[in-house]
Amino acid sequence: MRLLFCGDIVGRPGRDVVLARLPGLRRQLKLDFVIANGENAASGFGITEKICRQLFEAGVDVISGGNHSWDQREVMAYIGGEPRLLRPHNYPGGTPGRGVGVFTTERGKKVLVINVMGQLFMEDLNDPFACIAGLLAQYRLGASVDAAVVDFHAEATSEKMAAGHFVDGKVSLFVGTHTHVPTADSMILPGGTAYQSDAGMCGDYDSVIGMDKKAPIERFVKKVRGDRLTVAGGEGTLCGVLVETDETSGLAARVAPLRLGGRLGEHLPDW
Repeated sequence: MRLLFCGDIVGRPGRDVVLARLPGLRRQLKLDFVIANGENAASGFGITEKICRQLFEAGVDVISGGNHSWDQREVMAYIGGEPRLLRPHNYPGGTPGRGVGVFTTERGKKVLVINVMGQLFMEDLNDPFACIAGLLAQYRLGASVDAAVVDFHAEATSEKMAAGHFVDGKVSLFVGTHTHVPTADSMILPGGTAYQSDAGMCGDYDSVIGMDKKAPIERFVKKVRGDRLTVAGGEGTLCGVLVETDETSGLAARVAPLRLGGRLGEHLPDW
């Protein structure tokens, strides 16, 4: 099975490049399933029902979230009725929505998607390790599900790496999101789980993590908040992680970073 995980979609440049390139990618790479982190899709802050529908129509199967999941208030009512829109599962009980789902591909394969948020330098949510362990006790890779993906939305690479090794051999892909910078450590861990510390972002890389450069630079230089952050408006790059799984075990057979468009130069695995 071939899975694509697209990094954090940041504003219109990120949406535009995903909407423009994903339909062709699905055909060219014969993708079975696509996940995208959408917590920054609406002007850099949150996501809306309209944007979700656009991404689903373009070929995204599941949209994951993070600490900005609630920035657009309208999503509070929408997320409860849309199982394909996730938020971190380790939010307290009673939070709208869900952070896990099992989804069926066109070929009838079952894909488990788990979305959790780290604790280091982040909001104080429930223990993500215990959360993941509890969920994986309910689903067995290669038995009850054919593939499993964890989106670990976190700041610290140490926490991401620890969590990746924690689930090694139990999921197909463990990928980090949130920092918007693609890391050069895509690999298959000893137990067979594909790993990358951060998938990067889908957005304008002539920016500060997707935002127009002026306001962030002033904040660092002058130590005052200054102007409001706005999304950089240049050409977007689609950054993601491509994984091919073993049809029997569900573990990773191949993994590679993927880049399309924009300033980083294109890298499309020749699979």
